[in-house]
Amino acid sequence: MRNQVLTAQCSVLSRFAAWALLISSFVIPHSSFAAKPLLLPEVLASVQTQYPPYLAALIEQDIANGRVRQAMGAFDLNLNAGGTMNLAGYYDGQTGYAMVEQPLPFWGGSVYGGYRLSSGFLPNYNKDRTGVDGEGVLGFRLPLLRDGTIDRRRAALWQAQIDQELADPIILRQYLDFIRSATISYYNWLASGQRLGLTEELLRIAKDRDSAIAEQVKKGASAPIVQIDNQRLVVSREIAVVQAQRRFQATSIELSLFYRTKDKAEPIIAKRDRIPTAFPPHPRLDETQVTADIAKAAIFRPEIRRIELLVEKSEIDRRLAKNNLLPNIDIGIEAGQALGNNRPRDLEQNEIEAKIEFKLPLQRREAKGRVDVADALIERLNNDKRFARDRIAADVRDAYSALIATFDTLKMTRRNVELAKQLEAAENERLKQGATDLLALQIREQATFDAQVLEVEAQAEYFRSQANYRAAIAADAPVSLTRR
Repeated sequence: MRNQVLTAQCSVLSRFAAWALLISSFVIPHSSFAAKPLLLPEVLASVQTQYPPYLAALIEQDIANGRVRQAMGAFDLNLNAGGTMNLAGYYDGQTGYAMVEQPLPFWGGSVYGGYRLSSGFLPNYNKDRTGVDGEGVLGFRLPLLRDGTIDRRRAALWQAQIDQELADPIILRQYLDFIRSATISYYNWLASGQRLGLTEELLRIAKDRDSAIAEQVKKGASAPIVQIDNQRLVVSREIAVVQAQRRFQATSIELSLFYRTKDKAEPIIAKRDRIPTAFPPHPRLDETQVTADIAKAAIFRPEIRRIELLVEKSEIDRRLAKNNLLPNIDIGIEAGQALGNNRPRDLEQNEIEAKIEFKLPLQRREAKGRVDVADALIERLNNDKRFARDRIAADVRDAYSALIATFDTLKMTRRNVELAKQLEAAENERLKQGATDLLALQIREQATFDAQVLEVEAQAEYFRSQANYRAAIAADAPVSLTRR
């Protein structure tokens, strides 16, 4: 009765495993030719040129360039035209003018020039009165105190130029995160592929042994229950293969987000035939290198540069706020030259007029408040900068600690594999001599498999830790994004 129950259970499991294997054969097709192993540099090259989130991050630079151009619009050449007409009253004259004005990029001044014309009867004191042929005008304005060294137009332009530089740390931060994520995804894919191979090897061993046991049962050397137990083991390992195939397919799909075609940037699902036969070498990082890497991280990590640029922007705000505390003392000179000889007798051929204007808000509370805000922001940013240095040093030390721990763990997992294989070989020899049973050998095989899986996971964890360490020291930062 017990044998019948075991046989029925094995039959159900066999049908389930066969059905699952059939589906997996469609999910993961095998190539009929040997493909080139997929290595990490190929994936990272795809991230640098085809990964949509990184391409979107690069647009930040275009946005900053557009803002600089927008700020430069404050210095565009301006055309100003207008006129007046007396509709009622003693005088019936009309005036018209057309002027172009060019703001200067230094000392807040501007130059202007144009043409002015009047007609009809205007009073002598009217400054717009001209001869029949009109008057050419040329002049300039210049602030002596307020808006001299800085004004809103130049402050906006300088801050927009800082935003151009600020785009680089923003892009670099995302770039380092993308490279780290792609590296981790790659090694997860490699580990799942190698684990699938180990699972299939464990299944092969059980299937090969099943044929030998069947012969022994025919000869009466073994009881039928031994064959049933091994068949149960075959089915359970087939299920494990299906689960390993699903895990590999999941990591392949995840990797396809980073690994894309060169022409259309479409995701590529890497197949099994592209799995490298082994992990890359994994040297132990020298402890003396950590101090140098901390100093390197302080230079190339984007956090420090970002805060420094924000301080520069706040310094411009403070300069502008202090500028607004000053009084306005503006001077100007305007020269006019009458065109033609037909002009009123009281108008000279050439006239030069000097102008000066003084203006001072008495309380200046807005400017004082802006100074207080700018000072507070700068103080906060300086505190953030000090903490950022400490945070970077802590990140590097923590990543180094994790890397060393995974390296030591990897050595122990390899020793564990060696011991498990020795025990399995010894148990196999004892089974041949009749000193043990099949269950003991199965336990040894499973222990060897578990040890090998632990070794694969330890290798993957080492390279994941290495990716975190390289991100912590900005080892993969492009030169174009780390310029100072």
